[in-house]
Amino acid sequence: MPQLTPVTTTRLGEHLPLLELLPDSNPVAWVRSGDGLVGWGTYATTTVSGPHRFADARHWWQKQLEKLAVTNTVHGSGTGPILFSSFSFSPDDVSVLVIPQVVVGSKGDKSWITWIGSDPQPVLKTTPDHVSNADMAWDEKPQSDLDWKNRVATAVSRIQSGDLDKVVLARDITIKSSKSIDPRAILKKLAVEYPSTWKYSISGLVGATPELLLRLSRGMITSRVLAGTISKTGDDAKDLALAASLARSSKDLAEHEYAVRSVADAIEPFCSSTNVPESPFVLHLANVMHLATDVTGALVETLAHTDAFTILEQLHPTAAVCGTPRPIAAALISEIEGMSRGRYAGPVGWIDAAGDGELGIALRCGQINGDTIRIFAGCGIVDGSDPEIELAETYAKFSPMRSALK
Repeated sequence: MPQLTPVTTTRLGEHLPLLELLPDSNPVAWVRSGDGLVGWGTYATTTVSGPHRFADARHWWQKQLEKLAVTNTVHGSGTGPILFSSFSFSPDDVSVLVIPQVVVGSKGDKSWITWIGSDPQPVLKTTPDHVSNADMAWDEKPQSDLDWKNRVATAVSRIQSGDLDKVVLARDITIKSSKSIDPRAILKKLAVEYPSTWKYSISGLVGATPELLLRLSRGMITSRVLAGTISKTGDDAKDLALAASLARSSKDLAEHEYAVRSVADAIEPFCSSTNVPESPFVLHLANVMHLATDVTGALVETLAHTDAFTILEQLHPTAAVCGTPRPIAAALISEIEGMSRGRYAGPVGWIDAAGDGELGIALRCGQINGDTIRIFAGCGIVDGSDPEIELAETYAKFSPMRSALK
């Protein structure tokens, strides 16, 4: 019988500044308001693709776990060996799975460390404050704006002809730097400017998503649905009035309802009970406001082998990033969007050995490739969408990454 590789999880004590611990420019991270997980070093990594990528990811993860001998004195969700996952939007693109050599977690006033191998407990050091990026050259072309507005108009025409109810269209901008781009500097800026979002970094995909696709913890499912957006002005009184108008907007409420229903329908077969609030709340971020609904459910106790992979397979893609009906919206995206999304708008986050995990939708993000980064933004298109207004919304959604790259 082959020798098992030791994995050790032990408590560290006080809360640690997770994003200050990353020792190199290839980190994995999932952090919100200081809580979460970060990791570095690579114990194992692979890619999956195709229509069965979630099942293939589960199979690979289980095979890796069989090789490990785990000593865990902390217990609980997010402890022990951790799989960081960044799935593609489309089955045709590549998803990335990473098991870090070292993972540090913090929740509330507690922190812990997990490391793989027989070496002593790693010594933690904070990264130097001077981690920064060089000036960026933005590749923006007026023709790109025009082309995208034309795609929106095409989508509205299809919706009005009765082909579908909603479709989400995305676009991208490529930015070039004079040196390799370091995701750690981006993460730190995003953490300051957008503390209530989930900051993430996996294999060059870095961002700050406000949308939690799935939290599975001890038999409870949570999903935060966002759809319906309005830009903020920076004037508190005006923004309160805008928030009220967003909450009353029939267009935005219809778009939001499609997204909520897609999530509720996807998790219902796994749940003994679900809670879907009757009306959304307005989520305030630094640059925009969204209509938001937290959908929750309790897993059926008699269902065997229901893990994060199982639920993700049914949840993704939600109407918030694809459309309604899903197959028709996905086909229209493929037909008119004019680009590969890669891992943008796919599930991103972590899964533990018990199959629990926390994964968001990879929004407000960019894909780093050496000295370039490709950033993304998308909008839900419904009957009544105005191409000029939707274009302005994409620029509002680009702004978190644009700011973090300065």
